[in-house]
Amino acid sequence: MSKMMAARPQIGIGGCRVSERAKELVMEVLDSNRLSAGPMIDRFERAIAGLHARRFGLFTNSGTSALQIALAALKERHGWQDGDEVLVPALTFVATSNVVIYNSLKPVFVDVEPNRFCIEPGEIERHITPRTRAIMPVHIAGLPCEMDPVLEIAARRGLRVVEDSAESMFVKYRGRPVGSMSDIGCFSTYVAHIITTGVGGFCVTDDDELIVMLKSLMNHGRDSIYTRIDDDAGREGKALFEIADRRFSFVRLGYSYRCTEMEAALGLAQLETREADWQRRQVIARRLCEGLAPLSDALQLPVEREGAEHAWMFFPLVLRNSKIERGALIQHLEDHQIETRYLLPLLNQPVYREMFGDLEPAYPVAANLNRRAFYIGCHAGMTDEEVDHILDCFHTFFRKHA
Repeated sequence: MSKMMAARPQIGIGGCRVSERAKELVMEVLDSNRLSAGPMIDRFERAIAGLHARRFGLFTNSGTSALQIALAALKERHGWQDGDEVLVPALTFVATSNVVIYNSLKPVFVDVEPNRFCIEPGEIERHITPRTRAIMPVHIAGLPCEMDPVLEIAARRGLRVVEDSAESMFVKYRGRPVGSMSDIGCFSTYVAHIITTGVGGFCVTDDDELIVMLKSLMNHGRDSIYTRIDDDAGREGKALFEIADRRFSFVRLGYSYRCTEMEAALGLAQLETREADWQRRQVIARRLCEGLAPLSDALQLPVEREGAEHAWMFFPLVLRNSKIERGALIQHLEDHQIETRYLLPLLNQPVYREMFGDLEPAYPVAANLNRRAFYIGCHAGMTDEEVDHILDCFHTFFRKHA
């Protein structure tokens, strides 16, 4: 590697940019001497819920935690039994199906679209059994699933729906925001996501009963009368005693999945710049698509969906030419300081092979993507020069491997 390449900062999949506004809000938290859930979290929850057309939002410590308690709440409410089944896509981040297992349920995999990578609606019904209880569509890379047929199947077959929107925020499908079309929508605010708080996630819902259960599950299973330290504010007499009497009461097995006011402060600052960040991602995605178009015979470029927006959390690519090894291209990009990830391989993960055996032959689209697909960054922190560098590196590689 040349000294120039070694000196170049890595062009990451995502990044964290702590603005002066974010520092100001974090200092406001520190000056308040309040770290546990308070006014910052309340503002953040109401903002995220409102932006996704939902009545309630709940800020958790990760998107995984949000998914886990979403399934736990639905399992409890609807009386699901251990071993009941939840349909998940055969290509997704491992957390999507892990949370099914954490809840003593069984993940049943469904193949995905070859060009948009989301769950294939035409494959869903053949995987439904008498024990199927829910579908968990995943909005991949910022692109919404084809939700209308998913929702039609769920309604007709009496199934619940949990949207895994970890990689997508704010985008709309046929006029409806992701997260608004299901029993519970779940998001992530981990590093490299659309909104970044370091750690964090969200549940959003319109259901009064479910939000109470979710708050309890996030707080060790605590009685819902007292899940935040100011739930007793302004109470007196019998009302105050009732809270005191139940304050240390736990009504279900729960978890400790809370965030602090500081993460919420970071998120609120980013909401103030979300439209500009959104536009920057769109510009970068267009430049990458246009710049890589001459290579489209060898490289499958991402496509959008009619009637849907795209958040471009990352930029997915698939090698078309079987004579070109993905590893060689990945090595070339990494040598030139361009960070890569394989495109959410699931079924071939060592732990899943151990648990379920070799599933790939039953899922040909996901199996091909496991061998040929990867992604690079497409985030608002990328400069025009970095985009030019990425394009130059791709063209250099394919000139040598034509």
